[in-house]
Amino acid sequence: MGVLRTALYCRLSKDDMAQGDSESIRTQKAMLTQYAREHNFLVVEVYVDDGWSGLNFDRPDFNRMLDDIEAGKIDVVITKDLSRLGRDHLKVGHFTEIYFPMKNVRYIAVNDCVDTANKNNDIAALKNVMNEFYSRDNSRKIRSSIRARAKAGLYRSSFNPIGYRKAPDNHNKLIVDEETAWIVKRIFEYANAGMGPNKIATLFRQEQVPCPSWWLHQRGEKQYQKRFESVTYILTKRSGGGWCSI
Repeated sequence: MGVLRTALYCRLSKDDMAQGDSESIRTQKAMLTQYAREHNFLVVEVYVDDGWSGLNFDRPDFNRMLDDIEAGKIDVVITKDLSRLGRDHLKVGHFTEIYFPMKNVRYIAVNDCVDTANKNNDIAALKNVMNEFYSRDNSRKIRSSIRARAKAGLYRSSFNPIGYRKAPDNHNKLIVDEETAWIVKRIFEYANAGMGPNKIATLFRQEQVPCPSWWLHQRGEKQYQKRFESVTYILTKRSGGGWCSI
């Protein structure tokens, strides 16, 4: 048999990131590259979906890999384990048991010792079910934690809303920001006078009131370098509520 054109596929979700560096994209790449080299596989492409859930199979690089398989460019697909391919046991089973064999593509999950070139892959089905259970159970725990923090009155967003800042000694608590509080007060004054969102936004544009992202950028809390290179951004009202820049 000639040289096998090999695709290395790496995936990492936000849930996986919480598990530590052992699951990082860099670690996956290094491990798969070494495995391919030791087994004389010719790596023709590395596909990476960073920040994508294993329950979602509509991933950019995963779809790109499937396109290359359809084009006949790939003979072997290698992942770190079955969960990197996905965490939906039915869909993973479809690819490993039906799609890859139909396309004459060999699939290898290194840590799970799964290789479709062999017949002894019975454990794969069980591992797929366990991977899906882990993902769904972890999602439930995260949602439960978010609800508990919300009920306790803890602020959990990455950035503070206009008019407030995170307390220096407790980032889950908001305190009044004296530098921008006047903007919120002005909004309420205008609204109390009977003005609607469009009218208030028009007045703010005329007064050149900086938008929330401008304050975050000026304070170095978030980078909006390109946004503020040549245009002055001010407040406007989203159709669904909330203030944003235009």
